[in-house]
Amino acid sequence: MRLFTKETVPGVESGLAPLSQERIKAALKRAGWSYCVDADGDIGVTWVYGSFHFLINGDSGELLCVRGFWHGKVEESEYLRALKVCNAWNFEKLWPKAYVERDDEGVLRLHAELSVDYEHGLSDDQLLQHLACAIDTSMTFFERVNKRFPELWERARPQ
Repeated sequence: MRLFTKETVPGVESGLAPLSQERIKAALKRAGWSYCVDADGDIGVTWVYGSFHFLINGDSGELLCVRGFWHGKVEESEYLRALKVCNAWNFEKLWPKAYVERDDEGVLRLHAELSVDYEHGLSDDQLLQHLACAIDTSMTFFERVNKRFPELWERARPQ
């Protein structure tokens, strides 16, 4: 087998089920987390500090991306400060990846993202571990953001 190709060793099967939206929903239910499905079919959850989408990408639907965004809205004048918070996080932590990006309305948002390739399938426990790890570590990042931008968090905080 050559590196970085789709070739597999004949006769070797992983025995693991492929990634699917149904499996993500089942894992969320198993964890006791409520979720919704939007008009595009994306699965999402919302917590106090941020909201998350569970996206399946890749040529074969093998990439799971858990992408969250902080509920606060970053003002244009705070862009550089927000970027520094993300860069510091990325320097200190292995995951999730943190970045600043404009949403569809042009508002600056802070994001946290964890992606993993499950080309050879995954167990139910692995899937739940990925979701829990992505959400927990993203929420830790969002807590840090709350402390760095208390005035923005106060405006965004659910009442």
